Amino acid sequence: MEAVSHWINDTVDFYRWSLKIADKRVESWPMMSSPWPTLAISQLYLLFLWAGPRYMQHREPFTLRKTLMGYNFSMVVLNFYICKELLIGSRAAGYSYLCQPVTYSNDVNELRIASALWWYYISKGVEYLDTVFFILRKKFNQVSFLHVYHHCTMFILWWIGIKWVPGGQSFFGATINSGIHVLMYLYYGLAACGPSIQKYLWWKKYLTIIQMIQFHVTIGHAAYSLYTGCPFPSWMQWALICYAITFIILFGNFYYQTYRRKPRHPAGKAVANGNGSVATTNGVGGKKLDGSAPVEEHNGTKNHKKGRAKRD
Repeated sequence: MEAVSHWINDTVDFYRWSLKIADKRVESWPMMSSPWPTLAISQLYLLFLWAGPRYMQHREPFTLRKTLMGYNFSMVVLNFYICKELLIGSRAAGYSYLCQPVTYSNDVNELRIASALWWYYISKGVEYLDTVFFILRKKFNQVSFLHVYHHCTMFILWWIGIKWVPGGQSFFGATINSGIHVLMYLYYGLAACGPSIQKYLWWKKYLTIIQMIQFHVTIGHAAYSLYTGCPFPSWMQWALICYAITFIILFGNFYYQTYRRKPRHPAGKAVANGNGSVATTNGVGGKKLDGSAPVEEHNGTKNHKKGRAKRD
């Protein structure tokens, strides 16, 4: 018990010390004074993962077509805004794409970048709705380990990023990721418009490829910074490398299972969606597999369940 008591005291002391070196510019910003709101929202998310499927078990799935269209296109606008602000702000501040330390100043461009990164953090909390919509539509097999791991960790880790390093090289990964999310949510927003649009959406596979390239670029960028001794916190660079490696492994498995592995269907038992392709759970094409990733974890509109679905 004495060892546990010492560990708790050391943890509390470390937390208090870390708050002293946090970025004072963001301290008064919404959600930033304490980690508890972020952790509480994440706990509610995990609770819904448990309670949601049980609530929907004996109920008809919701269609949510209009809701999904509004949500996906709103996320396109939000991510475009974030990407645009980071690009313009970083160019105006003269940022280097190879090595950029954090400048804790009240310069208008530095504050613009910090604000855009804060919105990026907020967007990761909004993305919890991806899972909510899946569960309400009874697409339970889309809520895979990768799906939950991606959503829950991004929101929490980016609170840490905004609290201590809302600038410098933090802009690099956020710019790339928000740009990719513009394409992703545009894809699923168009898919939510219905079959007349879905038949033209042939590029889902390439979104997954772009995401995997993103993780390799992130690792290379962080490794280069460590190698050259860039004065950006090395703990964050190492954390970023380890985090990206986990995504490469999980995305690689998803890509193989979805696009490379040959499906095993008994003769005459393949499930078709009316045009000869294997039916999908999110209504936008592809195989019906349990292994969704960020590119697979948004929402189309087709519902292959028997019976009538609830409307939004």
